[in-house]
Amino acid sequence: MNGLIAHGAPPAYFTFPRLAARGLPHATTTRHCPGVASPADPAGPFDPGAAVALGRAGLDLSRVTYARQVHGANVGAAPPGGGLAGSADVLATTDRGVPLAIFTADCLAVTLWDAEAEVLAVAHVGWRGTVKGAAQAAVRAAEALGARAGRMAAAISPSIGPCCYEVDDPVIAALTAAYPSASEQWFAPARPGRLMLDLWHANETLLAEAGVDSGRIENPRLCTACHPDLLYSYRRGLSGRLVTVAALP
Repeated sequence: MNGLIAHGAPPAYFTFPRLAARGLPHATTTRHCPGVASPADPAGPFDPGAAVALGRAGLDLSRVTYARQVHGANVGAAPPGGGLAGSADVLATTDRGVPLAIFTADCLAVTLWDAEAEVLAVAHVGWRGTVKGAAQAAVRAAEALGARAGRMAAAISPSIGPCCYEVDDPVIAALTAAYPSASEQWFAPARPGRLMLDLWHANETLLAEAGVDSGRIENPRLCTACHPDLLYSYRRGLSGRLVTVAALP
């Protein structure tokens, strides 16, 4: 579906063809994946059902690192052995086999991987994160660990598309203030006082400006709000979380 590899029927998770071909263990779940909760859940975001399902993707959830996501651009420090990395929206590692997890329900989950440097970074990016530069912060976090932006493979998870993401004046003003020369390219007319926002285009542009080769960015352009049978969407009132998880091989 839309440039993704489906696993299961109905699919419990997807993988990205180019990341999979190069050997990165990773997955983006659907609403059919068992045992995925919120990173704010006191019992933890995964139960044994998720561990089994995502174990098939080569991911060891006993070592998973995740954060209390706050719609910012802070980089969290992964604790030894995995667990909660505090309040952050970006995670990065050079530790092999340690999964990094980003939870979404319309926002983008961005994965960055420099296979040569063996550096992995992930980011949670909504409109607020876009304003604050979360995607660029993920590139910088990976570079701080020895990666080079031009070598990175990048992927953008299923997330809300420009077909469904209507925004109002506060969102328009914040993005325009942050990116005055580019933000008008990310909007399309809607009803009076509202515009349709293309967060995919915005973050593809920002990743490229941060040095990532635009030809190495995988984006299936699968809209969460358009597929309520398959994906959770906050805008559609579908409670639940999708999770994008990746680990260095």
